[in-house]
Amino acid sequence: MWYNIGMKTIVVGMSGGVDSSVAAYLLKKQGYRVIGLFMKNWEEQDENGVCTSEADFEDVRSVCQTLDIPYYTVNFSKQYYESVFSHFLQEYERGRTPNPDVLCNREIKFKPFLEYALRLGADGIATGHYAGILHEDGRHTLLKAADGNKDQSYFLHQLSQAQLQHVMFPLAEISKPEVRKIADELGLSTAKKKDSTGICFIGERNFRQFLSQYLPAKKGDIVTTDGKKIGEHEGVLFYTLGQRKGLGVGGVKGGEGRWFVVDKDVKNNLLIVRQNEGNELLSKACTVTDLNWIPSAPTEKAFSCTAKFRYRQPDQQVYVEMRGSELLVHFQQPQRAVTPGQYAVLYDGRKCLGGGVIDRVFGLTPDTEA
Repeated sequence: MWYNIGMKTIVVGMSGGVDSSVAAYLLKKQGYRVIGLFMKNWEEQDENGVCTSEADFEDVRSVCQTLDIPYYTVNFSKQYYESVFSHFLQEYERGRTPNPDVLCNREIKFKPFLEYALRLGADGIATGHYAGILHEDGRHTLLKAADGNKDQSYFLHQLSQAQLQHVMFPLAEISKPEVRKIADELGLSTAKKKDSTGICFIGERNFRQFLSQYLPAKKGDIVTTDGKKIGEHEGVLFYTLGQRKGLGVGGVKGGEGRWFVVDKDVKNNLLIVRQNEGNELLSKACTVTDLNWIPSAPTEKAFSCTAKFRYRQPDQQVYVEMRGSELLVHFQQPQRAVTPGQYAVLYDGRKCLGGGVIDRVFGLTPDTEA
């Protein structure tokens, strides 16, 4: 149902994790000629002078040898820095909160990686993403994965028809526990490997420390919504809306309850917080730009559907108005901490309709921009 059965040779993007390992196995089991390809997209050594991607590549080598499939490595570090990381830094400088994983998929995993695979003579590519794909009558529809807890269609919504045309997602219909079980039964070295988190291809680390290497911290005041100074921040760029940990104001007197980031004034270098959550983080609508539609733009100028404003968020009912090159998305229920720079992704049931970048957010009071 999901795949173009005419594909014969498939290049699998191998990350060194359990998901891509099992994806490669499932394709080989289905009769495809499978090639593993490890992408190196970040040049860095740890404190011992060891390349941080070497351990992942060793897992790729071990898995491919166990599965008896050929494997290669390719370096896309330059493309990653130019197409993904530079944009990531620019958005943070604007005081926004970008999601590099979305751009990494569009600009790296399904662009130079796809082109490289096709030059190898492959018929298509596959990854260990939890998502589905329907190839039908020359149109390619992105679907949610059967495992709703792991569905990653949110991160794939910026892919074009030309990119989706060549894609397979072998994990579309199986759950994460099943993937772990398959890997364990095969004796794969990745069977019990912890899932990676953090920035796409940069991995787990002290985020504030990492970001300060590229965007020097500028300390400033933490103030309440009525302008009272209660502390000092390490750099307003390092905080996000709704954040309540790591603010350093827990001992401030004047009431009980946690402090929350409710706004960032980048121009004046102020971090704005309040104690106990009020309506400041709630919004009624947002505008969305940099749109990508799957498989094509809707014919209606206004329609109802569901949306996600962050990964793993339950689907939210929305009403969408097409306004030239942007959308105005009205929320049926007020939404918390909808954040400029993140993505709004639209759905019709299991089908992903596409989405774009959240640009402006409107608070609950009339004509108020959050």
